[in-house]
Amino acid sequence: MIEFDRRRAMISAAGLAVGGIATARLLPEEMLLRDRRPARSRVAILSESGYSEGLIDSLVRSLRLFHLSLDNKSVLLKPNLVEYITGVEVNTNPVLVGAAAEAFLLLGAKRVVVGEGPGHQRDTYLVLFQSGLEDQLRMQKIDFIDLNRDELCKVPTRATYTGMEHLWLPRSVLDSDFVVSMPKIKTHHWAGVTLSMKNMFGIMPGTKYGWPKNVLHWKGIHRSILDICATVPIHFVIADGVIAMEGNGPLHGSHRHLGKIVLANDPVAADFVCARLMGLNPSSVWHLDRAARFLGNGPGRIDFIGERLPQHVVPFDVLPEFAHLQIRA
Repeated sequence: MIEFDRRRAMISAAGLAVGGIATARLLPEEMLLRDRRPARSRVAILSESGYSEGLIDSLVRSLRLFHLSLDNKSVLLKPNLVEYITGVEVNTNPVLVGAAAEAFLLLGAKRVVVGEGPGHQRDTYLVLFQSGLEDQLRMQKIDFIDLNRDELCKVPTRATYTGMEHLWLPRSVLDSDFVVSMPKIKTHHWAGVTLSMKNMFGIMPGTKYGWPKNVLHWKGIHRSILDICATVPIHFVIADGVIAMEGNGPLHGSHRHLGKIVLANDPVAADFVCARLMGLNPSSVWHLDRAARFLGNGPGRIDFIGERLPQHVVPFDVLPEFAHLQIRA
């Protein structure tokens, strides 16, 4: 506690030193954050009408445009695997996950594994089976890791939004050379949207943080997203928006056939673009607005590879408390 108070005092002193204009715009915990944004970020939007074997070729072609260095690297794919609900597209589609695994192997990755720690269903292998992902991975001989129960490492937090000085993280994530967040594009009843950054809640072990990762919710969902993503870099994003979800997401919303897959080398840029495809204003999402100040890029620093954002989008349905996110013509 003494060390934590000293840290707060240092941050407050830094706030006084930078002057009134800066202190009006930054929270105390943001004063000492290092700016980690790349000069530019790259995003590719793919139009896909459905989930088919042709996704492998589409992903390989698109990934090559990013000039990724994958030779002899281990890749961890982190899909959104929350719960199985009959007839509802809740999870990242297993065909897309399988296509991504094959694409990374074709591009030179030494090994590809899939890891997830569901926040709702405590039996990870039950939702793995029910979702169809188990069959997909077995067919491709791809290993799956239950991140809720993996060996853990204590890692200092690289941001200070929650006040937590360390995070307990799965060794399989930390040992991977290349972490890929693969969210399902959805609305969220607490965060507004759940995209590549929010998807990283799934690396936080339920054995330490509870179900549905209660400790992180108590600390503040937006603040926890920022601390997690600052501490565990996301190297790439493949967001599943072929069939997205609107309304009362992330579990009980309605299908929205968006017909898009978003690839990016920056999770913040990816989430800004995904939100815009949803007809929502990303700058009004608290964690995205903050992340664009130090962690990744927002508008003006994003280069589109090929397809660009459509001029007109019908906003996703949202719960009444998030109506302010919708962009109206």
